[in-house]
Amino acid sequence: MHTHDLLIVGAGPVGLALACALRDSGLDIVLVDARSAQASAADPRVLALAHGTRLTLQNLGAWQGLETTPIRSIHVSQQGGFGRTLIRASDHGLDALGHVGSAGALASRLGEIAARSRLEVREFTRVKSLAAHEDHVEASLEHASDGPSSLRARLVACAEGGLANPDADIVERDYRQQAVIAHVDCPNGHEYRAYERFTREGPVALLPHGRGFALVHVLSPESAEAMLQLDADEYRHRLQPLIGGRVALGKVSDRLCYPLGLRYRKETTGQRTVWLGNAAQTLHPVAGQGFNLALRDVHALASVLQAHPEDPGDQNTLLTFANQRKLDRQSTIFFTDSLVRLFSNDNPLLRHARGAGLFALDVCPPLRDFVARRMMFGARAWP
Repeated sequence: MHTHDLLIVGAGPVGLALACALRDSGLDIVLVDARSAQASAADPRVLALAHGTRLTLQNLGAWQGLETTPIRSIHVSQQGGFGRTLIRASDHGLDALGHVGSAGALASRLGEIAARSRLEVREFTRVKSLAAHEDHVEASLEHASDGPSSLRARLVACAEGGLANPDADIVERDYRQQAVIAHVDCPNGHEYRAYERFTREGPVALLPHGRGFALVHVLSPESAEAMLQLDADEYRHRLQPLIGGRVALGKVSDRLCYPLGLRYRKETTGQRTVWLGNAAQTLHPVAGQGFNLALRDVHALASVLQAHPEDPGDQNTLLTFANQRKLDRQSTIFFTDSLVRLFSNDNPLLRHARGAGLFALDVCPPLRDFVARRMMFGARAWP
């Protein structure tokens, strides 16, 4: 049986980005996805793409032609408490701190690059199991129409949800929160400013997207269910006081809702296997770090594999990747988790501490610069 160099499980933005990053490496790559390319292109999620992510996508050739909206400033505040901070791209010599784009559009753009590069993508193909051996991994596949089959690869990269593994060392935390997402019109314009407003139930984020905002409204499960029962106008009237008078909200689109939690693997590599994206960690959407962390992992893995092309699944090669990514990954998980636990409550002592922290950010340019660079580039920006 033929043995591929790399099997990528998941042909969404993360898996496709890895394949595109390695398209000129000479590695024999195959991608499999239980969905179709059309399903990936129809992904309704909106992604906050950090400045570092933009640079990576430019190097992949995926940025050109991708419709995005720049974030030129971020206003951070808390409901019912003093303190706020404003982070501006111009303070860092940049046109934008990040951009907001469609996950489906990004998957479609990367898919076009993969097709032009003649990368093999098998749609409607589910990976039932993986069995790691000394020099390869045996993947048991099931195609929607052709039935079961198998495939061998020297390395398997699980992305976009990957595989359930009951033996994995997984950390989980249920935040008892749900995110209501929608698109909100902005009659007076958004001036390319994003808003992160912390309330006692969770953050409310407004990200400039097109002529309006992409909304992420975090609530308790009970409150989220109640909000979904309201019609669009009633919901907008409930939402506006949470934002305050900084921006007037217009028509709200159909709303979707999904549960929030923290789930991550302590180790992202195993025997001839590596986990990326949601297969490695699922983060709370506060500060929009999930996809940006995943793309930094993709960039690092592609660089390591190109530097060690002889056997991509070699244990030392995977260890090199894991060591390179340990600091950024752990600190991003901790940063996101800490924000949720610190800001999603109504403890009066913490409310004053949060206000003092936001005030300190606003009056201390070096600290504000550190936070901004941390969000744009991850721990690579640390001194």
